[in-house]
Amino acid sequence: QVQLVESGGGLVQPGGSLRLSCAASGISVRIYHMAWFRRAPGKQREWVATISVGSGTNYSDSVKGRFTISRDNAKNTVYLQMNSLKPEDTAVYYCNTLPTTGSWGQGTQVTVSS
Repeated sequence: QVQLVESGGGLVQPGGSLRLSCAASGISVRIYHMAWFRRAPGKQREWVATISVGSGTNYSDSVKGRFTISRDNAKNTVYLQMNSLKPEDTAVYYCNTLPTTGSWGQGTQVTVSS
């Protein structure tokens, strides 16, 4: 059974940084493309970043240059380093494989506000 547990969210001021973690069980993140998604209040969930099996990365235009996705195979964990945060980054952040499975975690809330 696939389980994805996101953590690391919180309240941060504009311009601040956070690092999100996604601990996986039931799958090996090493052999899946892994991605981060987010759902802002009143909006649909959107794709944020992907790390491929070969460790190539892709980002949405809205976070490119500010966010970095990475993976620790030994810990079976995927990370999202978020720098220069903006109020519009406020959302619940989720990780999943790509293509996505039906096993969404509860996500982690990120709030960017002064």
